[in-house]
Amino acid sequence: MDSMDAMLAQVQGFSATNDDLTHLHGLLTQNEEALREQGPRLSSLLTQLDPAKHSLGYLYVLEQAEGFMLTASNFINSCSTEQIRIAPEKFTVLCRRLKEQAMQLQVPIQAIIPLRTAVRKLQPSPEHLTPLHPDLLLVCLLAKCYKAALSILEEDIFEIDIPKDFLLYCYYGGMIFIGLKRFNKALEFFQHAITAPAATLTAITVEAYKKFVLVSLIQTGQVPAFPKYTPAVVQRNLKSCTQPYIDLANNYSSGKISVLEACVNTNTEKFKNDSNLGLVKQVLSSLYKRNIQRLTQTYLTLSLQDIASTVQLETAKQAELHVLQMIQDGEIFATINQKDGMVSFNEDPEQYKTCQMTEYIDTAIRRIMALSKKLTTVDEQISCDHSYLSKVGRERSRFEIDDFDTVPQKFTNM
Repeated sequence: MDSMDAMLAQVQGFSATNDDLTHLHGLLTQNEEALREQGPRLSSLLTQLDPAKHSLGYLYVLEQAEGFMLTASNFINSCSTEQIRIAPEKFTVLCRRLKEQAMQLQVPIQAIIPLRTAVRKLQPSPEHLTPLHPDLLLVCLLAKCYKAALSILEEDIFEIDIPKDFLLYCYYGGMIFIGLKRFNKALEFFQHAITAPAATLTAITVEAYKKFVLVSLIQTGQVPAFPKYTPAVVQRNLKSCTQPYIDLANNYSSGKISVLEACVNTNTEKFKNDSNLGLVKQVLSSLYKRNIQRLTQTYLTLSLQDIASTVQLETAKQAELHVLQMIQDGEIFATINQKDGMVSFNEDPEQYKTCQMTEYIDTAIRRIMALSKKLTTVDEQISCDHSYLSKVGRERSRFEIDDFDTVPQKFTNM
């Protein structure tokens, strides 16, 4: 019997039960080199296999077959979740090959749906970060299909296998939220990348901090201090790696457009090389808005010409455009009298008693309660973990005994 015929018989014969699949996985692993040598013959072998029934065998054959992209997309859509989880590394390699081909052909949009399906099939639960999460977010970024990633990004992640995957997930996720103009969420994701446990400072962390500084200035007008739980190596070295961005933040705090523009002009090439020049321009624009917002705290009525002069805009028309955009975005509450060019600043009309606001608050409370419950569960698991207890025992002499609560309160009352 030809070796390919024998392989076909094995795949078709050992794809029914878990024991059969485990045995088949061993056979396929042993015969990977033989499969690689067959090359063009593998395409005909695929036609005799059902991607849904023979997913494990199909996966190994497909990796070496020609005409890859369309076949791989169809396979990901129809394959058995149980079978591909037997060889998750092999499935990840196949999906990344699909992503790379889509990028080479400059059609990243064609990889979005297959990769999103692959993530769902590889995830043991929605709380689990897979190696394919960053790949999915990357093709969404390249295709500028930001909303396609929202179903993944809006899930809370608690299980992480590879730290680098988490850093890339946070970095790409932050960039997607920038594309959607959801700057608060972008800040959240960049902060996760910056504060993630680390023994060394990574390039991903540095790039995340650069964008964190810019988005902070756009959203709040200032850059917050590092949280206490930020790794020491990050706190010591990060600012020295991002000096132009620190200078930008310092000049922004002056509130003077001319000073900020001088800083931007000095570092334009650096910002451009970092692919951050677009965000820097938004920072510059946000300072005009920030200065207009300060006027609302002092004046009830002001002419467009006075606004232009105060915030260093060239004409009253530019001031009008800025004020109109801010009203539309809900950043200020004002009305413009077109006859005399006067702007009247108003109070926030939100009374926090509409059905929409009540629903929003209720959803936020429910999410916080769910997170609190999850944190309690994780705390109990860590407190009973053998490795954790051993580490605490070794360090006990460095601390007072009362500093430790190694047994969760839940179990002390039993």
